Amino acid sequence: MKIFPTFKEFINDMLIIITVILVLLGGLWFYMIRMPNVAFQGEPPPLNPVERELFDNLKSHVAFLASDLRGRNQNDNNSLTPSKNYIIDQFRAYGYQVSLQEYQAFVEMYSHLGAKLLAQYKNLDETYANIEVELLGKDKPEEIIIVGAHYDSVAGSPGANDNASGVAGVLEIARLLHEQKLSRTVRFVAFVNEEPPFFQTEAMGSFVYAKRSATKAENIVGMIALETIGYFRDEPGSQQYPPPFSFFYPDKGNFIGFVGNLWSRRLLRQAIDIFRKISKIPSEGAAVPAFIPGVSWSDHGSFWKNDYPAIMITDTAPYRYPYYHTAQDTPDQIDYKKMTRVVMGVQKVVEVLANKL
Repeated sequence: MKIFPTFKEFINDMLIIITVILVLLGGLWFYMIRMPNVAFQGEPPPLNPVERELFDNLKSHVAFLASDLRGRNQNDNNSLTPSKNYIIDQFRAYGYQVSLQEYQAFVEMYSHLGAKLLAQYKNLDETYANIEVELLGKDKPEEIIIVGAHYDSVAGSPGANDNASGVAGVLEIARLLHEQKLSRTVRFVAFVNEEPPFFQTEAMGSFVYAKRSATKAENIVGMIALETIGYFRDEPGSQQYPPPFSFFYPDKGNFIGFVGNLWSRRLLRQAIDIFRKISKIPSEGAAVPAFIPGVSWSDHGSFWKNDYPAIMITDTAPYRYPYYHTAQDTPDQIDYKKMTRVVMGVQKVVEVLANKL
């Protein structure tokens, strides 16, 4: 009776195992990483007049929002007020009726972070506000798309890229779409309190918003978070990733990223497909598990926790931006031409998604 396989049988078994592993890896790559359409490559054309106006507006928004070197955060609650008022004024100037979702933050919401960590922060029991405007859909108003960005920053950082860039993008997409008659309802929301100590707690403005929507059984068919969308580099080695994604993605930080969890894969693929058809900037996408570092690090994660599909559009923040959460996160670090191309592309994504029946 033969107990042990022959060397030839062993090699055959190993080849079968290796083949199965490679097939599984290939399947995972196809499912999570392979995106529809082809990303833009090459030299883009000059900005057209519409894009030039957008360029100027984005630059103006970021300059105002990032003008306070202390940043916009709860350590000095008054530092949030100028940005909040500015966002409200801009929405109103574009013809929108503004709604404020005010809520009381309680230390109990994030007491699990520990007394030592919380001792670094001030004004933890305060009233904060999300800022919302709405374009009511004409055919399916009950189906809602959210386009959002957080307007706070970490203490001691002006927060130009993180995340005045995202707020500027939301404001301008709202402006560009205001006269459109869209089939679905689109809401534009500036969220408060994305940064620590609120980060990934129930005191995040986006969590409060998403939880309220879930409680009301609102049919949010997709949420898009704009998170640090203004920094781009062409040098090799300028882009980093959590392992093992460096094997699959470029090492140049010249692209905009589309990120979702596995459940939001359909929304992600729809969005990047639309973006690639019209945008003149490289793009990459991934639908991956939420536990991978960075994947859930913004307001879209709050919607995942409340069972809504959501994606983040980002320059990848700490994986590219050397001034992330520092005093050097200033308006002069931003590439406004490339940011303009990103926002024009996202505006088209929102328009097409809002007209899907």
